[in-house]
Amino acid sequence: MSGYHIPVLLHESVDALVTDRSGIYVDATFGGGGHSAAILEKLGPKGRLLAFDQDKDAIENNPISDTRLTLIRNNFRFIRNFVLYEGHTSGVDGVLADLGVSSHQFDTADRGFSFRFDAPLDMRMNSEAEMSAADILNGYGQDELEKILRLYGEVENSRKIAALVCKARDRKSISTTGDLYGAISPVLPKTAEHKFLARIYQALRIEVNHEMKSLEKFLYGAAESLRPGGRLAVITYHSLEDRMVKNFIKSGNIGGEVEKDIFGNLKAPFRAVNRKPVLPAEEEIAGNTRARSAKLRIAEKTEEEYGRREEKQA
Repeated sequence: MSGYHIPVLLHESVDALVTDRSGIYVDATFGGGGHSAAILEKLGPKGRLLAFDQDKDAIENNPISDTRLTLIRNNFRFIRNFVLYEGHTSGVDGVLADLGVSSHQFDTADRGFSFRFDAPLDMRMNSEAEMSAADILNGYGQDELEKILRLYGEVENSRKIAALVCKARDRKSISTTGDLYGAISPVLPKTAEHKFLARIYQALRIEVNHEMKSLEKFLYGAAESLRPGGRLAVITYHSLEDRMVKNFIKSGNIGGEVEKDIFGNLKAPFRAVNRKPVLPAEEEIAGNTRARSAKLRIAEKTEEEYGRREEKQA
């Protein structure tokens, strides 16, 4: 499993998640199966695990042979649909999501997730999806490019970068990581080039995979799928994800708008288990540098009923 993906905050997340050995759990981001394997180790013979991944490579490289596991190739935004489809109408006991890109995706050159390789600009987590990063760079207008770089990557000089991309593609289609580097190299800072590129690639990846909308729908679906007392554990890697998860745990909506009943009690479906996010230990970061930006938030379902009123407002 570690050859495909090194799971982050493994013990911290799984130990917080599993409270019933006979319970029903969901690993919303299967990846290399590291978190799933750890969950199954904690479950007894009556326990069950549903696991999601939209990447066919993850499904085909599944290292787990266990009848308690149901592996679903689909986006985790559809968690509620599949929980009901699998017959768990009374809800599940825990939901875990590790929102990071897998080690396999980063390390496979032709997936286009990393600027370490001169490779096609793909970045699709579902390789059968229609739009790639190259499609965005060659098809979006300058204002659209500037917007996604600014919103999803918090990229400085986003307007200048968008203009350089448009100028470069007038001469030649931007198809590879090398093409993109060549187009924007005039504005890359010499002292923090990798960090700057990482923000650009993050912005493109989020747009390609509709990550923020999928996360929003997942959070509402997870809240509807959990039974009272069930746990939600989410590992995030950048401020946009973390802010959305934090707001949702706090208020039950992604805007963080807290509602109160007539008695002044908070109308939120969750209680935060950890007031501050759990961070990886120095030892973990030393062994896996991709863990350095990870944050784990854990919450417990409090309400018996959680309908779609928030989702309709979102």
